[in-house]
This record gives sequence, structure tokens and C-alpha cells, in this order.
Amino acid sequence: MQKNTYETPLNSRYASKEMQYIFSPDFKFKTWRKLWIALAEAEHELGLPVTQEQIDELKAHADDINYEVAIEEEKKRRHDVMSHVYAYGVQCPNAKGIIHLGATSCYVGDNTDVITMTEGLKLIEKKLVNLLDKLSKFAIEYKDLPTLGFTHYQPAQPTTVGKRATLWLQDVLLDYYEVEHRLETMRLLGSKGTTGTQARSASSTRRSPTRWASRPATRSPVRLTRENSTTRWSVSSPALPSPRRSSRTTCVSSST
Repeated sequence: MQKNTYETPLNSRYASKEMQYIFSPDFKFKTWRKLWIALAEAEHELGLPVTQEQIDELKAHADDINYEVAIEEEKKRRHDVMSHVYAYGVQCPNAKGIIHLGATSCYVGDNTDVITMTEGLKLIEKKLVNLLDKLSKFAIEYKDLPTLGFTHYQPAQPTTVGKRATLWLQDVLLDYYEVEHRLETMRLLGSKGTTGTQARSASSTRRSPTRWASRPATRSPVRLTRENSTTRWSVSSPALPSPRRSSRTTCVSSST
């Protein structure tokens, strides 16, 4: 067993297997590829020179990441995003010219961070629900079992074990409400081009003014949405809705 490199107990001791995967490099780079596919689909919809055949080629290699190629390329480029753009292009020669088209590193980096945090919160949400259920059953089972209450670690008036469990239950419930709020209001950062002003995207769409002019005006950035519980991404530009459970837009599901 090798113990000569840095490790943190937050991962090795306290994190579940599910949470470890969500924050793993594999999840990160597969999410990058899903975002590149979503970007290509949006550009295809807007009339840019992105073909359906190129999109299909990207989808065919969304999960089989050639890490060795990316690692070797990063030694030359010293740039993680462009190294993976290159590696993806090796697998998708017909689509390599449109990968990351008009985007900046923050498009995949920052949006993947949001997706990762959202998936982590979803996992915590599920575990909180399970904990609430177990604490509720525990409180009911021991509602009549006497015990001493404590204040400042000193014995206080008598209470019951079940009553004390309801206090723990209340704290966990407040945590659950906070996680729910964060999930309901989580938003991706959109695709704002290489300068952060969407200028590059605007110049690209001038190639097809008819299709661009036919789209409804909107103040909100392009948003990436997951359809149901699959890994298929779709792209739209509606005004942001009021926060509600069915409008989550930053979820990615994994097969592990």
C-alpha cells in the first residue's frame, strides 16, 4: 500500500463511494464532453456549420475518454481544457474542428463545477430523507422512554428519548430545507464566448442571419437542461422560470 502522496480524510475516510465518483476526474471529464455535445447541438440549431454527423460522432465517444492522449498533450500545451479538446478530436476526426467552438475554458470548467455541486447536493438530499425517516421511527419507538434532559452539560428536567430525538429531527429537517432551496435555485452559467460577452457567438451566428433573426429575443443566456433522468442534454434560451422543483437545470446522471 502506497502512502507517499497527499490524501485527505474527507475523501478516504468520510466520503461515500457515490460522492467520491461525483468528484472524480472521470465524472469531470465526461461532463466536459456532455457540455461540448450540448454546445454543438445548440450551434447546429442556430445554423452554424455544425452537422448532425459531427454531433453523432461526438456522442459515440462521450464516455470512452482517451486519458493517455490527453495526459501526453497536456505536457506540451500546459492547458487541461485544450488537451482534452485535442484528445476528443483524435477520437472524432470529422468533428474535431467544431469541438469547443466559440467557447472559453470557463464554459466547461465552471459549468462542470456547478453540475458537480448539484449532483453532490442531490446525493446529500437523498441521504437526508433516509435519515429523517429513521429518526422519525426512532422518536416514535422511544417516545415513552424516560431520560434526563441536559443544559450546558448539566442534568435538567426529565424528558423522553423520543422527545430528544425530535430535536435532532428538527435540525436535520432544517438542513434538508436548505439543500432543497439550493437545488431549486441552482443555475448553470451559460455559454458566454471567449471574452465573456458572447461577442464571439454573435459573430459566428452572422453566417446565418435568417435563422438567428427568427429566434425570439431573450435576456437570459443559453441554458443546458437534462431531460428526465437520462444523460441527454438539450439547449434552450427561455427566460428563467420561478424556482420550482421541476425546473432543475444542472443535473447530470451517471451510470455508476
